[in-house]
Amino acid sequence: MAGSATAQALICFPVSNYNFGAKAAKLEKNHSTQERLSRMEEKYSREGIRRSVEAVILVHNHNHPHVLLLQLGSAFFKLPGGRLKPGEDERTGLMRKLTTQLSPDAASLAFSWDIADCIGMYWRPNFDVSLYPYLPAHITRPKELKKIFLVPLPEKCYLAIPRNWKIVAVPLFDLYENSSRFGAILASLPGLVSRFRLTLAGATPSIQVALNTNGKEEVDE
Repeated sequence: MAGSATAQALICFPVSNYNFGAKAAKLEKNHSTQERLSRMEEKYSREGIRRSVEAVILVHNHNHPHVLLLQLGSAFFKLPGGRLKPGEDERTGLMRKLTTQLSPDAASLAFSWDIADCIGMYWRPNFDVSLYPYLPAHITRPKELKKIFLVPLPEKCYLAIPRNWKIVAVPLFDLYENSSRFGAILASLPGLVSRFRLTLAGATPSIQVALNTNGKEEVDE
């Protein structure tokens, strides 16, 4: 297949390999988009640009790659992650967020998070919902820089989610060009992971998937 020799390899495992449980509920600091943006503006006046990190965690189901998303309420989906503390290292901060949001409390079930490549960067020019995969030339004081990291899971593990949240595995074909439901960043994920040659471990037969930049699959069996 054209391009497959140079594509970076990535293994993802069946979603059925993972056990999911609940832990203490996590209180939401913001109850509306406007409240979140107001808090961001307040923090910006004290700390400067907001830096945030998020994780793309891939699994597969029905022989197709899926992304693990957190669901808050009935219709809001997001990647695991969040805001970094002032001066905090990106990978250290993302591991902290993943531990808080997805790691079990029991030490016997804990595992180490592997933070891999940064696969995307988005800038927020103003205190509104718009984020861009580039910094507009006329913006000299952006309000947020968000980085998206690939985070591969071990073959098997236990994940624990705050009991007032849900975790859902969403297929890439549902995300592609579906910004009306998921927002621009989540809708762009099929393109961001298209650089990888995905091996769907445990599939029968063994399947490798190469995603074109238009979100379509090419499959080798």
